[in-house]
Amino acid sequence: MKALLQSVRIAPKKLNLLARMVRGQSVPDATEALRRTNKKGARIVEKLLLSAVANASHNDKQDPQMMIIKTIVVNQGQAYRRGMPKARGQQRPYKKFLSHLEIVLGYPEAKKTGSKTAKKKEKASAKPKNAVKATSSKTKKIDTVSESSASSVSS
Repeated sequence: MKALLQSVRIAPKKLNLLARMVRGQSVPDATEALRRTNKKGARIVEKLLLSAVANASHNDKQDPQMMIIKTIVVNQGQAYRRGMPKARGQQRPYKKFLSHLEIVLGYPEAKKTGSKTAKKKEKASAKPKNAVKATSSKTKKIDTVSESSASSVSS
């Protein structure tokens, strides 16, 4: 239930914007969002998503309409070295990056009710706030220290 595209001629920064847009969405929602997006990278991601859907339905006999995009990873590939001419026969070098793109489809998992983070939040909210007591005890300590230093100075 995955598809992989390597060495596509688009910068990873540009492709990552679209990957963040569709990450975690259901397959029909993601295809519709990509179809409506007017970018070169949207066509690339859309074709790869359709390829992953075809892989899931043909190879694994899964229903792609119920699937979500589990992971979509954009990595930097090789870089073409190019240059722009400057004055006095010099050249300003720059790089044109290629991208690797991988999409993994899966089914949404049922939410767990007994998660550890929920229990920690409940315990943290149940504890009484000791901030007021701490500041009052500090002021008492300061007062007693100042009294003892005043008595030693006067003696």
